[in-house]
Amino acid sequence: MSFTEEERQSAVEMSHEYSSKYAAEVYAVHPRTIRKWRSKYKHTPSIKKEDFEVEDYQVDSEPIEELVDRRKRRFSLKNDATNSQEMINVKINLQGPIGIAHFGDPHIDDDGTNIGLLLKHADLVRKTDGMFGGNVGDVQNNWVGRLARLYGEQSTTAKESWRLTEYFLGAVEWLYLVGGNHDCWTGSGDPIEWIMGRQSGVFNNHGVRLNLVFPNKKEVRINARHDFVGRSIWNTAHGVSRAVQMGWRDHVLSAGHTHVSGYQVLKCPATGIISHALRIASYKMIDRYALEKGLPDQNIFMCPVTIIDPQYEDNDPRLVTTIFDPFEAAEFLTWKRQKWASKNTKKQKIS
Repeated sequence: MSFTEEERQSAVEMSHEYSSKYAAEVYAVHPRTIRKWRSKYKHTPSIKKEDFEVEDYQVDSEPIEELVDRRKRRFSLKNDATNSQEMINVKINLQGPIGIAHFGDPHIDDDGTNIGLLLKHADLVRKTDGMFGGNVGDVQNNWVGRLARLYGEQSTTAKESWRLTEYFLGAVEWLYLVGGNHDCWTGSGDPIEWIMGRQSGVFNNHGVRLNLVFPNKKEVRINARHDFVGRSIWNTAHGVSRAVQMGWRDHVLSAGHTHVSGYQVLKCPATGIISHALRIASYKMIDRYALEKGLPDQNIFMCPVTIIDPQYEDNDPRLVTTIFDPFEAAEFLTWKRQKWASKNTKKQKIS
């Protein structure tokens, strides 16, 4: 039995509306024939004519072409910003060695935070020539949403927390500051970003990667994140050192988040670069969560200082010296800078 094109198309429409089996019975063919026709003939659903007509009216949506163009521009801006932040060049104008004090999670508004020690360290950084601050995040608790109830468990109000945050951030010349998970809970319109806008240093949520360029053209890379992926019960610095082993060839890598201390030095056999991996504890020394979970106290240092002497090469252990006590680090840095100044003064006299 032969069928016209119109009959075959009609059978296909019937199979879509009911079933292939039903259409096959009506047209007295095998269901396979209907399926074969379906692969050949396009299904065009019938459109019912309405008993009314709607006049054209204006909507407040932009034309789809404009929407697509706007999304393209937005991606381009975001892509350019992301690429530019992969490595940020920082020109160091000071001659000689410098120090970076890496502050662990401050949680400045928490009742369990040693705010006195935190501010002593901040004052030390400010008064020590050649020393800058770095912060791996969680400046305050920043309880938001359903966690806002936790303000009831501390004596500091939300308003007081922001006053303390602004005071602390203004007390140090920050080379970098990372937004931690607590800081990021604020979402858009982050006050920390606004406060840091008055500083020369780099602020970014989650992490920053800096390339320090010294007057003698020596370059030293700093990779600071609130956290690096990876945990080990045997090595508290595991996540940070794992980043080195997975390919981050930076001289200093720092992270916080877990409120424990850890340190490891690794050397890349291919490049000779020596990497200092730091897991920095918190100034929040009394932690209800840690007490409830029975977590061991592994807070050894919360403000280690890396002293960088740009006269040395990447494979020289004297390029970066890590000192866990910031007061001793300040003394060592002062001695190093005096030694450098004396040496260069003699060179100038000879020349």
